[in-house]
Amino acid sequence: MTTKGRRTRTGLWAFALFVVFVFAPRPSWSQSSGRHLTTIDALRRFPGYFHLQNVVLRGEFVENGRRVSLRGGDSEIQVMLNDVSTVNGPVEVRAQLYDVGRLTASDPRLGRYENKPDPDHWPQPGEELLLNITNVATAGPESAPTVRLIALEPWKFDGQSVSVTGQFGGRNLFGDVPAAPAKDKYDFVLRSTEGAVWVTGLRPKGKGFDLNVDARVDTSHWLQVSGVIKRERGLVLLEAKTIVPAQAPATRVVVEEAPPPPKEPGEIVFSSPTDGETNVSPTAPIRVQFSRGIDPPTLNGHFRFSYIGGAPPEGTMDVQASYDAGTHAVVLKPSKPLEAFRTIKIELVDGVKTFDGAPIKPWSMTFSVGAN
Repeated sequence: MTTKGRRTRTGLWAFALFVVFVFAPRPSWSQSSGRHLTTIDALRRFPGYFHLQNVVLRGEFVENGRRVSLRGGDSEIQVMLNDVSTVNGPVEVRAQLYDVGRLTASDPRLGRYENKPDPDHWPQPGEELLLNITNVATAGPESAPTVRLIALEPWKFDGQSVSVTGQFGGRNLFGDVPAAPAKDKYDFVLRSTEGAVWVTGLRPKGKGFDLNVDARVDTSHWLQVSGVIKRERGLVLLEAKTIVPAQAPATRVVVEEAPPPPKEPGEIVFSSPTDGETNVSPTAPIRVQFSRGIDPPTLNGHFRFSYIGGAPPEGTMDVQASYDAGTHAVVLKPSKPLEAFRTIKIELVDGVKTFDGAPIKPWSMTFSVGAN
């Protein structure tokens, strides 16, 4: 090959690399590292959401004999040190949450747990939580509020006015946080590479922008939100006073950690009437409650009513499901009045999802209707 030919081919390769570099998709600043930045209070209130998930928390170690705990704000949780040592003073830890009641006594992940419960008196899900800590670092002396810092230490900003910048996350469209505050239909998540908070009190609309909390296409927008920090039921809220557009920070490559295990399936934890209940009024409200928040559109058509024994009713019986995000509860309203002195079966079939995409376990219950 001639020198001119080699130069031509080299030039073509250089141009191709230039095109790939310029036009290839960049790693997004908002990419998740696979860890939830959260608080001990949130872990205790939403153990089903955080079970086996990678988390980052801030606090201080507290030792009492063989028991070592991490205390953050006004909550603490027992820890299991995984080849790491405690550090005096404020720390930032990386860990995985174990809801002990969701594991078995022989689970190898609890091999180093010195205070493991008696297998004959094993805790129920949510009763005993354990942090398996994999990394400990001294917490920096940060003071300026950011989404990250507020997500990790909201007690330091509770009741204070702040101004922070983050990416619009819609109505928790990426499952950044475990539940919704159910304050207003325009509540939305403000997120960053690390951490997320709920914004309440104002619609995400202003001069030059009008964002839809249910549209992923709008999550490319960045906002600067000013308001007051509040804490409610394990959630961090920013009660907005002003919302204005903001510039996205410069992109940077984020090193992805190993993906967390599949999310724990949700389940129905309560019903009214209860399973097997008799003499239920035909007009009594029928209510079921889920262990976690639900993706409301997936409820459609997945509850079924049927009669057990006797002649089937004429026509079909449709079911209307009204969802309350604040309580994770659904009120079911059949399209026809229930017949007296009949046994009813309610089923939840496959297809319902939690807000972060995990499946809901199939479920059924029966009850007997009394007189009109």
